[in-house]
Amino acid sequence: MIQTLIPVSNPKPRFMQKKQEFLNALDSVIERGMYILGDEVSSFEREFAEYLGVKHCVGVANGTDAIAVALKGLGVKPGDEVITVSHSAVATVAAIEMTGAIPVFADIEPDTRCIDPNKIEKLISPKTKVIIPVHIYGQPAKIKEIISVAHSRNIKVLEDCAQAHGAKVGDKKVGSFGDAAAFSFYPTKNLGAIGDGGAIVTNSSEVFENVLALRQYGWRHRYISDFPGVNSRLDEIQAAFLRIKLRELDKDNARRNEIAKKYSSAIKNLIRQQWLKAPVSIPDTIHVYHLYVIESKNRDELAKFLNSKGIGTALHYPLPIHLQPAYKGRFRGGDALHQTELLYKNILSIPMYPELSELDVERVTKTFKEWIKIKQ
Repeated sequence: MIQTLIPVSNPKPRFMQKKQEFLNALDSVIERGMYILGDEVSSFEREFAEYLGVKHCVGVANGTDAIAVALKGLGVKPGDEVITVSHSAVATVAAIEMTGAIPVFADIEPDTRCIDPNKIEKLISPKTKVIIPVHIYGQPAKIKEIISVAHSRNIKVLEDCAQAHGAKVGDKKVGSFGDAAAFSFYPTKNLGAIGDGGAIVTNSSEVFENVLALRQYGWRHRYISDFPGVNSRLDEIQAAFLRIKLRELDKDNARRNEIAKKYSSAIKNLIRQQWLKAPVSIPDTIHVYHLYVIESKNRDELAKFLNSKGIGTALHYPLPIHLQPAYKGRFRGGDALHQTELLYKNILSIPMYPELSELDVERVTKTFKEWIKIKQ
């Protein structure tokens, strides 16, 4: 009997659960008649800033624009260098190139899977203007150490929080540490819209004023461009939807953690656990499990087995950025990414979203046990 597929991610159930509330919000926007940068966007910006514990938030069209506009707001110019990781969505590097800047790759730590603070110093050059740590999969990078390295050299830090809405280091949420931070609201994110959306947050009044103008043609006064900008505005309807979902973000993240604990416990209890590795729990951080990514030296075989049992899998990502055709051999640091390349041989994403039922979670863990029994 073919079992119903459990997808890796699935934003639809949440929207269906609150369908009427979303439709009411849509009607409200339509009735109000203000469709670009209206009350919903300004309210969401205020509420999201309060949630993160920062002073300012600026909504933009998507997460890639959030990084690019934030970089420009931090003063990055064509020819400047930006240190980041190859272990990320391509959007991180695409955004750097959108500004005319040059990406430089640092290796990652095997535990956090985020940028290794100890690998940054040797990559700094007179052209280095910003470091972008990516809080990958929802796991915070060692942001305090990164900021210490950066600020001692007068370098800015832009946090890529596209996968880490609500994640914490100590009692502070990611996005509140750096000079600025970028978020994506792609539908599968922990805080996702029904379409594209993004935001930039900062505690700097100067950066805030810069990105506020940059997102709309460089206008500080309507129709007067003080400098070249772009058209990247968070949609009024998406902002209304995001306001609804923001209210339950912490509850959703807690559910993701419950699921992750069950997965991790099952993996650690398996007799032949060397066949599988669960994400590592990092002290003094709260992982929000945008993705639950295991490691297996038999990754492809495991994925095929899980898929045969109706359990979805995915690769996040099939190749690190520095080995993809568009970027291979182009940027400094790409020849010294041992941990990055090692990780990519083994990673596999399995189902993770708040609406997973207990039966679904149990089905996933039982299938792991079946696979281990076959391997023994």
